[in-house]
Amino acid sequence: MSQEFDLVVLGGGTGGYVAAIRASQLGMKVAIVEKEKLGGTCLHRGCIPSKALLRSAEVFATLKEADKFGVTAGDVGYDFAKIQGRKQGIIDQLYKGIQYLMKKGSITVFEGFGRVMGPSIFSPQAGAVRIEKENGEQEMIVPRFLLLATGSRPRTLPGLAIDGSYVVTSDEALQWEELPKSVVIVGGGVIGIEWASMLNDFGVEVTVVEYADRILPLEDEEVSKEMARLLKKRKVNIVTSAKVLPESLEKGEGRIMIQAETADGVHSFEAQKLLVSVGRQANVENIGLEATEIKVERGAVVVNEFYQTAEPHIYAIGDMIGGLQLAHVASHEGILAVEHMAGQHPHPMDYTKVPKCTYSRPEVANVGLTEKEAREQGYDVKVGKFSFKPLGKALVHGENDGFVKVVADAKTNDLLGVHMIGPHVTDMISEAGLARVLDATPWEIGMAIHPHPTLSEALMEAALAVDGKAIHN
Repeated sequence: MSQEFDLVVLGGGTGGYVAAIRASQLGMKVAIVEKEKLGGTCLHRGCIPSKALLRSAEVFATLKEADKFGVTAGDVGYDFAKIQGRKQGIIDQLYKGIQYLMKKGSITVFEGFGRVMGPSIFSPQAGAVRIEKENGEQEMIVPRFLLLATGSRPRTLPGLAIDGSYVVTSDEALQWEELPKSVVIVGGGVIGIEWASMLNDFGVEVTVVEYADRILPLEDEEVSKEMARLLKKRKVNIVTSAKVLPESLEKGEGRIMIQAETADGVHSFEAQKLLVSVGRQANVENIGLEATEIKVERGAVVVNEFYQTAEPHIYAIGDMIGGLQLAHVASHEGILAVEHMAGQHPHPMDYTKVPKCTYSRPEVANVGLTEKEAREQGYDVKVGKFSFKPLGKALVHGENDGFVKVVADAKTNDLLGVHMIGPHVTDMISEAGLARVLDATPWEIGMAIHPHPTLSEALMEAALAVDGKAIHN
């Protein structure tokens, strides 16, 4: 006999397991089907391990500059095996925490590859899940609702095969036992810039080759320009408006060589490794969607504002539906989907209120519209900026590069966007996110008393600067 559940979640990543917990809170009988480990890409191959390595790189970089703090550190080095061990320890601790939450919520976890079935003797409608286990055994479970949360995987360029040795994605790079002396990174988006910053801090020679005319092309243009300036100051080689030529790749004897075409001709780049960082693609293949009415367009599952597919009892969230491929977005989508199943009438998500972060050095964070986007949408824009350079806390920390930029509507004074580059801005952006949710004005942000000395004063001053009222500008 097949087991029946109110909800089956296909995929135990951040979006999937959070949705399962919320469903359990609402009284549903819940199961998760996961082919690897709960926590998914975010915990095991993405957010957490990369930030653990970034933190070690940051500590190493700080120690190399200890003298400017009046601290004598002696000869500074690092043990990459210990760094990797610390990373794995963090992953293991968080993984145990998720397992505990599954037990606490009485959520059944099935280990195996889940495949969606069409109408059958098990269920008159599509949505039963066949679990294919490593030992060859199969099991069928039947849900009242099915939530697809199968995530994504690194994308590569046509003709540029990932071999795991010379040519890698972030998945393989996270498992390096030792760092290479030089790396060419194809792609200057969020992941590429995080790796460029980290590897540079560890002393690796880094070249970033980006197809767009600037790195971090989705950020405000001033933020992209500042990041490029600061990375170049650290001797990172940045090449933009460059089309990589996969057919030019040569590899062997511990080296790779690849060419890229720019406005002034074809250039060659040589290093020990090639790290491909050109985005991610949804995991929609071979999970049984063809047995359903679910539509897939441009590689992503089509859903409505409550994440229902063309099969109303089947929902989909996270990276597999395209859009913002962020762990916190997937989690919120999962919660809204489950609450919609339960008839709770949740409000649809406004994606312009989602904070987005890059954990490089310095950090980058934003929420809402860039200045260019706001002008293109017809807003009469006014802008306030404040640099970290005169800020007491930034000087105390020895990190005063960067700025905060606030974009507002000159007619209504509504806050349209906030863009930050500087120390710890990934923690600071939540205040701006709350301001967007509450439809606050820059004046209201500026009137909120910010403690001194703190880095958050930069947001206050930038908000006041929108109307020319910044104190320390």
